[in-house]
Amino acid sequence: MTESERTMLFKQLFDTDSSTYTYFIADVDAGEAVLIDPVDTHIEAYLNLLQQHQCSLKYSLETHVHADHITGGGKLRQKTAALTAVASACGAQTADLQLSDGDVLTFASEKILVISTPGHTPGSTSFLWRDRLFTGDALLINACGRTDFQGGSAESQYNSIINKLFTLPDETLVYPGHDYQGRRVSCIGQEKAINPRLAGKSLEEFVQIMRSLNLPKPRLIDIAVPANRMCGIPEETLMQG
Repeated sequence: MTESERTMLFKQLFDTDSSTYTYFIADVDAGEAVLIDPVDTHIEAYLNLLQQHQCSLKYSLETHVHADHITGGGKLRQKTAALTAVASACGAQTADLQLSDGDVLTFASEKILVISTPGHTPGSTSFLWRDRLFTGDALLINACGRTDFQGGSAESQYNSIINKLFTLPDETLVYPGHDYQGRRVSCIGQEKAINPRLAGKSLEEFVQIMRSLNLPKPRLIDIAVPANRMCGIPEETLMQG
């Protein structure tokens, strides 16, 4: 069966509490699926999707260790036997797969390229599937992730975006980890042309922009970061299991 003949399913799901996008990709014919950045309060919705389309979940992927919500990866692993995957630089030692730049994940006949994009956090990662780029908090629509906590680095962020993501074809679709204005998708060409933090900006200008954002501390950071380093499952629960 050729690529064009296979029945692929793609869904962009949204968590209103944290404005987080979760992505569901499935090869319905092969019965395998992947989730990117699942949220722990939506486990039943993910399981219903899998059941509805008669798919098993192969991977639960994280773009980084989140500060604004708790991942559903660990719970999905318990309920579906999916492998949790996060960049090795994230410090999530309980994840099944410790990802590195250039790794390729396969499900059914599909391939997902792992692109290390540090800056928002040291372990921030983007995933490229076909012509769709899932950027987490590295590159947002008309913006980018903050770099003032969790070991963030404006210099690394600039390098990740300019020298990695912006070298992809302009037509590559950009699906971010968040959007707070209801926007759902952009493309590399658009972000290169009009993103106010990046378009035509030097490294020095970008660093100054990021240093002057003066954003409030994420409400759940003290809870979410430790939990997400455990894939969303409390350590005592893992020890009991």
